[in-house]
Amino acid sequence: MKDQIADYWNKRANTYSEMINEDMNSFKFNAWSQIIKKNAGNKSHIKALDIGTGPGFFAILMSKLGYDVTAVDCSTSMLEEARSNVQLAGENVKFIKADVENLNMPENSFDLIINRNVTWTLKDPVKDYKTWFNLLKNDGRLLIFDANWYLRLAEPEIEEEYRDDIKLAINMGYDCKTNERQRERCKDIARDLPLTYKFRPDWDEKTLAECGFKNILIEKDISEKIYTESEKAAYKTTPMFNICACK
Repeated sequence: MKDQIADYWNKRANTYSEMINEDMNSFKFNAWSQIIKKNAGNKSHIKALDIGTGPGFFAILMSKLGYDVTAVDCSTSMLEEARSNVQLAGENVKFIKADVENLNMPENSFDLIINRNVTWTLKDPVKDYKTWFNLLKNDGRLLIFDANWYLRLAEPEIEEEYRDDIKLAINMGYDCKTNERQRERCKDIARDLPLTYKFRPDWDEKTLAECGFKNILIEKDISEKIYTESEKAAYKTTPMFNICACK
């Protein structure tokens, strides 16, 4: 499964890099900056870990905010894109190639751990949430941005709504930048992942509390802040949520 996931993202690296470069030059850059600043806390120096950095969008954004950023990804191609994007942005980020589920890092190392569209891919999310808790300093914060991307595989009515939403979004100009083969492969991966079958972020809230996190704040739908009109239509059945949890 690890190799399948890494191979899938290796092959998606170019299109994802195109997407984040578009985001860098749109309203989304400032939108995400505001969301992260609001949730990261008021420390004068923030040491941040970007888990599953992909082409480096959050890594660049946090570096521009003045954070000391370490970025991790299991995909060699994604890291190559991220390094190039960071260099073009004139920023400084430490990159590490690693399985995000087996991070060999000292405990109590980071003020902020952040990830987007990563947790749904975890094979043992409870274990990983405990690991991330241990990697945070006291009063450190975990930010999770994700969605119930493939709950529709277990809920036929959601699948039907999703298909209607995608048709509408395409008519509005939406481009998901994937082909049918890639979409089917991603669905095959999702079928074997536990969070595909959990209703989130309710599951996360309960699990994070059990792992020791406190002051867990959740926004169940941040679509209005981060999406274009066509993306709002496309992701109507799978809105992105925001979780901020403190150690």
